[in-house]
Formats: sequence, structure tokens, C-alpha cells
Amino acid sequence: MNSPNLAARRRRIDLPLIAWLTVIWMLLWSGLTWGNLISGVVVAVLLCLAFPLPAVDLDLRLRARGILRLAGYLLYDMVASSVVVTRHALSGRHRPAAVVRVPLRCRSDLMIAATAVAVSSVPGGALVEVNAATATLYLHVTDADDPATAPRARRDVWRLEALVVRAFGTREEIARVAAEPAPPSPTGKETGA
Repeated sequence: MNSPNLAARRRRIDLPLIAWLTVIWMLLWSGLTWGNLISGVVVAVLLCLAFPLPAVDLDLRLRARGILRLAGYLLYDMVASSVVVTRHALSGRHRPAAVVRVPLRCRSDLMIAATAVAVSSVPGGALVEVNAATATLYLHVTDADDPATAPRARRDVWRLEALVVRAFGTREEIARVAAEPAPPSPTGKETGA
């Protein structure tokens, strides 16, 4: 037997993943029994060996204070945005829409994805596109006839980005979001919808 191949397979067994897959298995079988536990572990190990995941360096840091600030802001923003969206829906007035380009300060895929998820969880703005190559989000916003809408949308996204990075990012990423964001380039003009 080839020992480097065996060593590589041993490294592919990720205990937290096996535990998570076992929990999912037990939930699918609707019961906490020894049989479900043992069969869940066996299935999880077989899945990890048959379909190994590549090694990923997440550079994820969990900062309790940052997570609490992010959760508090998201909760507040969800309630406030829901009120605004409800008021817009009940007013009956047609509100022109636009797509706003928001360049992010962080370049890591994890922080871009986390910021995109945070932005899309708030009512009132829809995430249209995420361009990871340029670290840019494109948002659909209403009230495009108001000249303050695009800058306000950018500020809101940059604030969410800073909160996400302060909750989960590295020191370098935190330093990057501490700097003032660069103004959008003239080629990134919003398009009316």
C-alpha cells in the first residue's frame, strides 16, 4: 500500500465535518438512537473519504464584540428597512429604481461573501451581482430619483462591510476597512431600471 496516499486520506478526515454530517444524518432519521449515531458516523467517514474536500485556509477570526455589533445592527436595520419598504408599498407611488455599484475595501472571498449575505438579508435592497474579481457589489435600489440614494446605499454597504470584517476578519482586513472608501469611478455610473 502506498503510504503517502494513506497519509493524505487520513488528513482528509475532518472531525468537525464528521460530527456535523452525523448530526444531519440523525435529524434525517428523526431519532437519537445508538444505531443512528453509529451509522451516521460510518456514513460521514465514508463520505469524507469518497468525496474529500480541498484544504481551505479561511483566515476566519471570531470576535465576540464584533459579532454582537453586527447582529445588533442587522436586527435594527431589518426592522427599520421593513418599515420603509412597507411604507413605500402602501403609498402606491411609483419609485424609479437603479443599480448601484459599490466597490468593497476587502479583497478576500470570505469577507466579500459575508458582506454580500449581510446586505441581501436586509429588506429594501436586492443584491444583483457580486464580482469577486473586482470586489464589487451591485445593488438594486429604489428612489433613484433622489440624488442622495446612491451615496446612501454605498455608505450602508460600507458600514455593513466594516461590521462584518470587525466580526470575522483578520487584522489586515480590519485596517483596510478603517480607511475611508475610495469614491466610485465615473465609469461605474448607475443604470436606471
